[in-house]
Amino acid sequence: MTIPSSTYRIQFRPEFTFADAAGLVDYLDRLGVGALYASPVLDAAPGSTHGYDVVDPTRARPALGGEEQRAVLAGLLKQAGLGLVVDIVPNHLSVEVPHVNPWWWDVLKHGPESAHAAYFDVDWSRGRLLLPVLGEEDAALDDLAVDGDELTYYDHRFPVAPGTGGGTAREVHDRQHYELVSWRRGNAELNYRRFFDITTLAAARVEEQEVFEATHREVLRWVASGEVTGLRVDHPDGLADPGGYARQLREAAPGAWLVVEKILHPGEELPASWPVDGTTGYDALREISGVFVDAAAEQEFTDLAEKLGVSTDFHAVQEETRRLVTDTILVAEVRRIAALVRGVDEESARAAVAEVMIAFPVYRSYLPEGGAHWAEAIRRVRSARPDLAPALDALDRQVREDPRGELATRIQQTSGMVVAKGTEDTAFYRYSRFAALNEVGGSPDRFGVGVDEFHALAAARDAGWPATMTTLTTHDTKRSEDVRARLAVLSEVPEEFGEAVRRWSARRGLPEPTLDLLAWQTLVGAWPIGPDRLRDYLDKASKEAKVRTTWVDHDEEFERAVAAWPDEVLGDAELAGEVERFVSRVTPAGWSNSLGQKLLQLTSPGVPDVYQGTELWDLSLVDPDNRRPVDHDARRAILDRVTAGELPPVDDSGAAKLLVVHRALLLRRERPELFSGYRPLRAEGEAARHALAFSRSPGLVTVVTRLPVGLDARGGWGDTVLPLPAGPGTWTDVITGREVDGDCPALAGLLDRYPVALLVRGDL
Repeated sequence: MTIPSSTYRIQFRPEFTFADAAGLVDYLDRLGVGALYASPVLDAAPGSTHGYDVVDPTRARPALGGEEQRAVLAGLLKQAGLGLVVDIVPNHLSVEVPHVNPWWWDVLKHGPESAHAAYFDVDWSRGRLLLPVLGEEDAALDDLAVDGDELTYYDHRFPVAPGTGGGTAREVHDRQHYELVSWRRGNAELNYRRFFDITTLAAARVEEQEVFEATHREVLRWVASGEVTGLRVDHPDGLADPGGYARQLREAAPGAWLVVEKILHPGEELPASWPVDGTTGYDALREISGVFVDAAAEQEFTDLAEKLGVSTDFHAVQEETRRLVTDTILVAEVRRIAALVRGVDEESARAAVAEVMIAFPVYRSYLPEGGAHWAEAIRRVRSARPDLAPALDALDRQVREDPRGELATRIQQTSGMVVAKGTEDTAFYRYSRFAALNEVGGSPDRFGVGVDEFHALAAARDAGWPATMTTLTTHDTKRSEDVRARLAVLSEVPEEFGEAVRRWSARRGLPEPTLDLLAWQTLVGAWPIGPDRLRDYLDKASKEAKVRTTWVDHDEEFERAVAAWPDEVLGDAELAGEVERFVSRVTPAGWSNSLGQKLLQLTSPGVPDVYQGTELWDLSLVDPDNRRPVDHDARRAILDRVTAGELPPVDDSGAAKLLVVHRALLLRRERPELFSGYRPLRAEGEAARHALAFSRSPGLVTVVTRLPVGLDARGGWGDTVLPLPAGPGTWTDVITGREVDGDCPALAGLLDRYPVALLVRGDL
């Protein structure tokens, strides 16, 4: 197996193709990257900017250059000695534009008799396949028309089954294997499984061998040819049997590096039976970012939120938002599962199913493995809802008796959807006490990560999953690593920030407290930010939070207030100036945190990923903001200076971050033997708590600064020293190229130029 030394994530889209990526191969090689990590590259919906809406998994996406240009890119990477990791999407296929998905088109045309009917998870027992595309009015069907052998509704086109084309458009429609309905009816009665609440993404039944082979044949051909060296699996929790899928994929790609986008709750372990190399790294993200948060500030932020009218009971918020999902967004899924519970009336079965998914302690269970999570969910509901005892007994008994049956399978698949939509996509926008913690894989009620906890988790990762991916920024993170690093500084100045927010909010606050507190944190974290980017973010945040408005039920007056806020704040010279001055005070400490967390990620156990562009400062927010074009020419120019020996200052340019990334990546790739094992190192002296250090092999040491505001306030490092592992030879800081003075250097000297150091014993 070829495990990459590191990866560099590229977001492909029609504006950034295989040919564009081919032009970056030399840059990635010089930067020190081990493998290009590609977003999905199979044929996707027209105009897709992310590629997760695959329509034809049998070919490379033509809009990216097709098979010819894909092969050219793969060849250039191989020639440069770099790997290629491809993101694959086994859970679903896009059906938004039916005619571009040949399998879905065939199902619509021929119904359950289609050669591809088994490819999709459709409940044909409930009648025709419901397609929620109509407007809400009763007369929407009057807008149907017949065009040859197709039925049309405005821009939507659907096939007409053979022999059913005569009569009016309505009459033709009534003879089809599908029924066009409003989106509201679809939410309640949908009879095909989808990706979360997105009806345009229909779930694929990859648990069937025929479907697995059809959907994976092309990608596995690339693996077999040696062009693709690793696979990243999107959303395994949506699969009927994630462990079975992992075993099937490993058998088909025995030499590939395999990582799965499995979101682990703090303390949760990846199932040991999965033959994969690890996760996509959100667990490491929580640990690395969290160690730069000062836990002592928790009460201050709690007080601030409460004074502003923001709930600080995360568990209550989370329960409320998960219930919102089961009662509205995923009603159809709850109904389908409840219908499988035997011996219980429909209303009780629905309530029991919903409550169990709301109460789940993790995203999902994998019965019969990990039964403790299922048992915990049942226990919680029994305690909270004794009135549901008979229904819970029936549900629990049926699931335990047949843990691979349809009921157990569907409720486990759907619990992950409830948790993700309810917690990540709703509660994380409502619970705005301290936004730096509201990240995928995190838990906002856990205020930071202690140094001892960090060391214990890093050592465990080295022992159990040394080839797992680690990350700090992805296409799915709520905010970039550098925004979080700056927000972490606020935990060191909670009183000053609290006073500022109360003053700013009194002057130009938003009319909803949770969004108001989130907006000020976002403004500080992403500054400088233009009104358009800020407006787009706040529009998404307010609709995801679902407090005053949603994506489907709009409060127009509130939305106008939200849309006007960025211009009002940024156009208020006095207020904007005050925000800018505050940001200028916390920015240097944010840079220190950014460099520290990046070096931790790049040198701690696991395979580090660098998200496109983040080798410089990147103050992006949630997608689509984080998919903006990257100026790689600017990064090339800085890399040229760095490789020529320049040691840039820590300033707005971000060149210091690129220096750290380059030196660490290059060392990982050229000296892999150094990156094994894990041993905490302890600084000694008056400022010891501000240092975090560890050794990998006896010849490699990482040193970073944490809580830099407090360090500066106490006058710097003083007499603090760092005892290094004993052994022959001198130490050299890879980042600066300077030799280290002895085996117990003073941190004041070691970290005088940069707040981080990467030490290697002996010759570089």
